[in-house]
Amino acid sequence: MFTAMKCRPSVILLHTLFWFSLDGICYSTPSDIECLKLIKKSLKDPEKNLLDSWTFDNTSEGSICKYNGVECWHPDENKVLNLRLSNMGLQGQFPSGLENCTSLTGLDLSSNNLFGPIPVDIAKEIPYVTSLDLSYNDFSGKIPVNLSSCTYLNSLKLQHNNLTGQIPGQLSGLSRLTEFDVSDNHLSGPIPTFQAKLTQSNFANNAGLCGAPLDACAGTSKKVNAGNAHQEERKN
Repeated sequence: MFTAMKCRPSVILLHTLFWFSLDGICYSTPSDIECLKLIKKSLKDPEKNLLDSWTFDNTSEGSICKYNGVECWHPDENKVLNLRLSNMGLQGQFPSGLENCTSLTGLDLSSNNLFGPIPVDIAKEIPYVTSLDLSYNDFSGKIPVNLSSCTYLNSLKLQHNNLTGQIPGQLSGLSRLTEFDVSDNHLSGPIPTFQAKLTQSNFANNAGLCGAPLDACAGTSKKVNAGNAHQEERKN
């Protein structure tokens, strides 16, 4: 009897903790709504594509799935799958709050008026993205090495910006990458060897880039010839 009475408070406590945890699951923090609010706050929207649609006057499940450019995993659930914000006249730097869209797999910000650097820790903000399109903007600075930590990337489009520096060699380790475009920037240095089959058009109009599929880097052929000559001398 004593043992049973002693254990009862523990059982009650466990039940209480269980129901509290279940309550937290059923009524989780609306992180995706906060995500969209922060994106809207961080961007200028002169054409009112977001202002007129992203009102947040209704936060019931599925409400944000009707917003311009928002695709959800399920129409009755506030979980953002893709953000298609291409050609909306948006202005500003890379938007804030994306880390709150915890199930985001696609981000398209192409053909807007966005500028400034691509975040150096971008993989922390969009870790599960399979498709990233930042093309036809005015992004500047270097391509972040941290993009190589976005290991689910299938498509990475950075063309027609003002990016400088080299293409990080670490990007060649993205085994899922099948589409990669950095044309029309100001990149320089050797092109890493990607697993995907890429063409000259993917790297065009970067005066400083060299290596396959573009022309060989200066001095490469000389080094190869010198190496071959050295081998011939050793044979003789």
